[in-house]
Amino acid sequence: MSGETKPYLVLARKYRPQTFDDLIGQDALVRTLKNAFQSGRIAQAYMLTGVRGVGKTTTARIIARALNYSKPGEDLGPMIDMPDFGEHCEAIIESRHVDVVEMDAASHTGIDDIREIIESVRYKPAYARYKVFIIDEVHMLSKAAFNGLLKTLEEPPPHVKFIFATTEIRKVPVTVLSRCQRFDLRRIEAPLLMKHFKTIVKAEEQKAEDEALTLIARAAEGSARDGLSILDQALAHGSGKIKAADILSLLGLADRARIYDLMDAIFAGKTADALSLLEALHADGADPLQIIGDMSEAVHAASRIKAAGEDAVPALSSNERSRAASIAERLSVAALARAWQMLLKGLDEVARAPRAMSAAEMLIIRMCHASGLPSPEDMIQHLTRLSSGETKAEPKKNESASRGNVPDSSVNQTPLQHAIGETPMPQPQEEEDRRPDLAPRAKAGPEKPELGSFADIVKLATQKRDLLLKIALEDVCELVRFKPGHIELHLLEDAPKDLANELGRKLKYWTGDRWMISLTDERGERPLGEIRREREAKLLEQTKRHPSIKSIIQHFPDAEILSVREVDEPKKD
Repeated sequence: MSGETKPYLVLARKYRPQTFDDLIGQDALVRTLKNAFQSGRIAQAYMLTGVRGVGKTTTARIIARALNYSKPGEDLGPMIDMPDFGEHCEAIIESRHVDVVEMDAASHTGIDDIREIIESVRYKPAYARYKVFIIDEVHMLSKAAFNGLLKTLEEPPPHVKFIFATTEIRKVPVTVLSRCQRFDLRRIEAPLLMKHFKTIVKAEEQKAEDEALTLIARAAEGSARDGLSILDQALAHGSGKIKAADILSLLGLADRARIYDLMDAIFAGKTADALSLLEALHADGADPLQIIGDMSEAVHAASRIKAAGEDAVPALSSNERSRAASIAERLSVAALARAWQMLLKGLDEVARAPRAMSAAEMLIIRMCHASGLPSPEDMIQHLTRLSSGETKAEPKKNESASRGNVPDSSVNQTPLQHAIGETPMPQPQEEEDRRPDLAPRAKAGPEKPELGSFADIVKLATQKRDLLLKIALEDVCELVRFKPGHIELHLLEDAPKDLANELGRKLKYWTGDRWMISLTDERGERPLGEIRREREAKLLEQTKRHPSIKSIIQHFPDAEILSVREVDEPKKD
């Protein structure tokens, strides 16, 4: 009927590629096939793999079209360049050609379906040059079906070609993969997708903001079909004009500029402002999980800029790139890495929590608190200075000082406060004015241990709970000479090789003074552990001979004395 209107065709089908030139983002595949066709090196089977929507089935149909391309009255053989439709092209593109058989392995998984293919392989094509079998989602075939296909796949008749497509390449047996030429279809980069969508919008005589198309390309995650589905929905939603705000609302996304505002508040430690921004984003329809995901993308972009410069993030808009570069300039790699780890863990928490918004708020609070914490390296250096008795340290650049709205308080901070980014507290002199009882404690430095003998060194190791060093000093060392600051040792056979360096390093750490530890072949005093055990054994024997102990043993014959410990006598006034 003349009044009938054609049914609407979705964009993903209407603009499906029909030639190799139409394929976007698959240059390696096109170049390889073009050279193979020109040289006559056409394989008997192809394996196409990639994520959803990158064009596996479409590419399979284009290959089938190229294999059978011909025009009435001329047959030039398989051709990559197909400027217009040949006699078989339209039927192949529409999946209705008798010699190009498409089978969905998801619904035809058994050996019986493969037997039908094996039976039809024996017959030559009815019209086309090759009989082509396209099996989609081939990983869904059963083990018996794969085994039944092996022999035919390895030695097919010259008029038969196989083309397989799958999203789960690891589930395809190696015996099948070894008989195919494999092509990995890449995810399509966001700039290419955005350019492709712009062409389609123009062809549809519609209008769209570039930022809106960028959001769609990013949401597609490398899949042309996913992006075209979103674009189709956006055209219907916008009534001829696609705006970025509509895409944000349509996809439940957060405004990227407000995401960077949220990140700035977090890294400045402004918890109240950060929670208000999060609540505002949620009120405008942004999903909490999506917000955390966008935050992780912002941290990732800042980290890439920190490591490789602004050219490392071409998919970002100019505004996003400048905001990410600002974060990268203010924060260290360690701070960015810590934020990334917290966001990565937070994504899982928000996805699992019964109330996603509550989990997102707790994550924001943790990140705001962590923004003022020092890095592990700074904390270790500070603790090392404290333990070594150093009271002055080279001031480091306060990370929060470069934040535009956070004043640099490092001038009035103590070393520990400067390391962890706390607000300045009253200095010791100010405390003395108000509480004189604290003045001596504030002025006194850390008390150094008195080390007048090698036994004092061992005792110090015991006090510091360094049992490995204590045991080594007692059992595998002979003291040759000792004076404060210099120890000369003879190491026995089982001594650790780096014992001298370890002892010198730890004495410097514990006392703040440098100790010289030298080794010699000269024999020294007996090891302290040997002397101690001998003294303990002698004391044990003396104790067993004591009349009171003998009386106890007589009344409790199963009792046994295992060790004796000397107790210091209490001091008398």
